[in-house]
Amino acid sequence: MARLALNKASLTKQTQQLKLYEEVLPSLDLKRRQIMAEQSKARKALAEIRQQLDGVEESIARDLLMLSNEHVDLTDIVKCSIVDLGEENVMGTRLPKINKIEVAVYPYAFLGKPHWVDQLVELMQKVLEIRVQIQVAEQRVGLLDQAAKTITQRVNLFDKVLIPQTQANIKKIQIFMSDAERASVVNSKISKRKKAVPT
Repeated sequence: MARLALNKASLTKQTQQLKLYEEVLPSLDLKRRQIMAEQSKARKALAEIRQQLDGVEESIARDLLMLSNEHVDLTDIVKCSIVDLGEENVMGTRLPKINKIEVAVYPYAFLGKPHWVDQLVELMQKVLEIRVQIQVAEQRVGLLDQAAKTITQRVNLFDKVLIPQTQANIKKIQIFMSDAERASVVNSKISKRKKAVPT
């Protein structure tokens, strides 16, 4: 760190910096609060999506006990064919969002499979869509967590480091300049007395 110059120019510079820091801090703090509100919304949305998944899985477990039948081949009957992701800017943080999800159902013989496979296919489509939504929601939460951490560090830098340090520098310069002025007055009085004393 550069050595602090104890003069008027340095005092002016430090005062300007302090003013700038004090102007920037409220906007940074507002951004931090807004990101934390978005973070809270994203966590709530993720919890709701997980509840949907739990509900569908419970429905499958309750209504389709026949799934335990190993003689019915259900492999690759339902797959995600298209997941189109976009991006949205939330308080300077780029977050993924789902534009479109398409789940493909591969043809199967309606008469060759038990009647409950149709219901299972519908539920599996829902499960796949919900799982993609969960992945995207988790990414959003992770990105917002990182953004909140970064903005909190910046707020703390201004609030706990830069502003107090600049205030301390201003005080130090003012004390030095005040002492120098006092010393100058004292020296001039001493020199006046020396002139006034007859030799």
